[in-house]
Amino acid sequence: MSEIKSAESVIENIMSKAESGVTQNEEDYINPEDGLLWCGKCHTPKQCRVTMLGREYTPYCLCKCGQERLAEEKAEWERHERFAEGQRLKTVSGMSSEQLRNSFECYKVTAENQKAYVQCRRYAERFETRSKKNQGLLLYGGVGTGKTFSATCIANALLDRGISVVMTSFAKLLGVSKGFGIDEEMIAELNRARLLIIDDLGAERNTDFALEKVYSIIDGRYQSGLPMILTTNLDLQEMQTCTDIRYKRVYERVLEVCYPVRFSGNSLRKAEAANRFREMEEFLK
Repeated sequence: MSEIKSAESVIENIMSKAESGVTQNEEDYINPEDGLLWCGKCHTPKQCRVTMLGREYTPYCLCKCGQERLAEEKAEWERHERFAEGQRLKTVSGMSSEQLRNSFECYKVTAENQKAYVQCRRYAERFETRSKKNQGLLLYGGVGTGKTFSATCIANALLDRGISVVMTSFAKLLGVSKGFGIDEEMIAELNRARLLIIDDLGAERNTDFALEKVYSIIDGRYQSGLPMILTTNLDLQEMQTCTDIRYKRVYERVLEVCYPVRFSGNSLRKAEAANRFREMEEFLK
């Protein structure tokens, strides 16, 4: 019996506080139809009737504009949390400060790279769908045609949405692991990211050791069911028709889960360097 009275006392205390929590602004009014306090701005109730243990209470409730204000505050808090998470993820992404500034908004679209630009941007926009199917990209083409830049644009678009990305290169991974080997622990560390970007496939030393480690990384990602983006200067037809079993199994695994996106045209880096040269030449005249 004492427990029931204790429960009743708790409920009474809670409801009393709920009733006393009703705040009335100057424009608020008592609606004569129900005797409850209504908001003078949105003209919806700021009180409701609740019957508990045989007693009626009129606790505070959110009016329409109060609900909208709460929703705005929640949305703002979530935006702040996403931004903070995005900043944290950027610090562990492995990307340089220059790469972290790249975005599709500063992409220099030309007739030669327009198709690749559209494909990369669409992949970033629909990453969640592609990720579920373990579908990545193989960005291939000549030196300086924008493959790495496009990969970083995808990475930053995802990081801004709070999606973890790690970017590295096979040469870097093999350099770090030299003498130690790329083991399951390192592969597991790479696979903590929802997207793994590996730059410059084919630039690593073509030794049996290197090829075995490259395959281990790619296959480990494949087995994890998580997507990856690779960039390479290799020719796609060369990868598709390769007969050397050491390379063939690497390329087949890549092409199984990475859709090829071709980058063509002249080197953008050379063009940019030429523009800077001309500007300096004009300046020094």
